[in-house]
Amino acid sequence: MEEKTQKSPERLKIIEKIAEHERLGLWDKDVEDDPETIVLTPDKVDYLGKKLSSRIGSFFANRAAVKYYENEIKKGDFVIKAVNGIENYLSVNGGAVITCNHFSVYDNYAVYRAIRNYLPKGHRLYKVIREGNYTNFGGLYGYFFRHCNTLPLSSHPKTMMNFMQAVDELLTRGEKILIYPEQAMWWNYRKPRPLKSGAFRLAVKSKVPIIPAFITMEDTDRLDANGFNIQAYTVWFLPPIYRNEGLSDKENAEYLKNKNYEIWKDLYEKVYGIPLKYGE
Repeated sequence: MEEKTQKSPERLKIIEKIAEHERLGLWDKDVEDDPETIVLTPDKVDYLGKKLSSRIGSFFANRAAVKYYENEIKKGDFVIKAVNGIENYLSVNGGAVITCNHFSVYDNYAVYRAIRNYLPKGHRLYKVIREGNYTNFGGLYGYFFRHCNTLPLSSHPKTMMNFMQAVDELLTRGEKILIYPEQAMWWNYRKPRPLKSGAFRLAVKSKVPIIPAFITMEDTDRLDANGFNIQAYTVWFLPPIYRNEGLSDKENAEYLKNKNYEIWKDLYEKVYGIPLKYGE
């Protein structure tokens, strides 16, 4: 079959938007044309899977997700080249917030696949997602967003209260929660972006460490459906970051956030062999 060489105009537009957002420092702003967000009310989400219907839905959705992503890997459309630093992940017993850069709908599965054999029996990798992905995203990905152990944010105060309580309970009982502190997904963007504080406030509140994960990329010789080189991912788990007992909760959240960014920046510069610069 002849490979597609024409680059998708839609993806080229996204790349231009990313470059513009980088120049303007709009680090957490969306660049994708995602559906309009519908407010997530408390009755529409069962964070802790207390309902039988939620548990059944999660069981089948997770099986479908694994089948889908593993098929993508088998076809060569999703490439995980290596996993490095798994000993850093394994050094943490109990609950933790895993942070990761966000550049693809595949990145959360890359993290999950790297740790799935090390999760205690009955434990899951929970993922914090944006409100609109849960309430108004269609198709297969929308199905995964609603059922695969996701913890959607919400603009509804009561729902957010339930979210906070659920996160604390999950972390206290020893679960791992994946959070994207950059917030928005920037397609195939390789640089670490300045981080938001939410993930680190949650870790401080629940008294758990941060496990920084970062995924680096390199071009393969195959093109994707949009005419761009498929990326080969290397998943890095970096040394966990613990709170400083001499600081207040507010100061600790800032400390964890800055330390996480510093660790990501150092790895980026080491792997790619270039200094981290923006707007160029």
